[in-house]
Amino acid sequence: MSRDATTKGVIYIVSTPIGNLEDITLRALKTLRDVDLIAAEDTRRTRKLLSRFDIHTPLVSYFEHNELKRLDEFLSHVKRGKDIALVSDAGTPGISDPGYRLIQEAIEREIPVIPIPGPSAAIAALSIAGLPTDSFAFVGFLPKKGGKRRKLLDKLGDSMWTSILYESPHRIMKTLEDLLVACGDRQIAVTRELTKAFEEVIRGTISEVIDILKGKRIKGEITLVLGGKERKRSKK
Repeated sequence: MSRDATTKGVIYIVSTPIGNLEDITLRALKTLRDVDLIAAEDTRRTRKLLSRFDIHTPLVSYFEHNELKRLDEFLSHVKRGKDIALVSDAGTPGISDPGYRLIQEAIEREIPVIPIPGPSAAIAALSIAGLPTDSFAFVGFLPKKGGKRRKLLDKLGDSMWTSILYESPHRIMKTLEDLLVACGDRQIAVTRELTKAFEEVIRGTISEVIDILKGKRIKGEITLVLGGKERKRSKK
């Protein structure tokens, strides 16, 4: 995919497995082999993926605390005709990770940005939650505390759409309790370790899920799918 110095390169947004390495697409593998450089949120995790498929493309870290330093460096490479693949630690880049800043800047500089679609924890969880999928909103991680958290929880309480959230194991119980207060006892699906050996899905009302998880040692990456507020039926 390398080009001469008179032609701009391309930034490929490459989705990688969220757990099971066999979920990688053939197109993603070809792209990772052919680009000049891979920018990875977690080089250790990406290196395992590259090793599994015998890919030897140079790998450079790109994460929240070095993104400003790296951004100009990467875009300079692309301006000189180099192709770069952006990957997150798992799933689709730009979704709850710093990759979107690189994408924004590339668009501003009229650099081609091409998606290589594939796994996403949010969509995987939504597909098995058993909740309405015609309208949904991706929330990502809730703010940890304060007014911003309360404001977003209040919005979820009023939302009639299915909502998708990410949460860490040590905050999951607190988040469920806050959702119960803000939203009432709605239907929810808590998915954990999707596509991995200990994949788990717990469905029920929020209070039922709290009872199931109470006292358990919770591990792994968690995605919540929250049902929307029930619409009041008009009287005929």
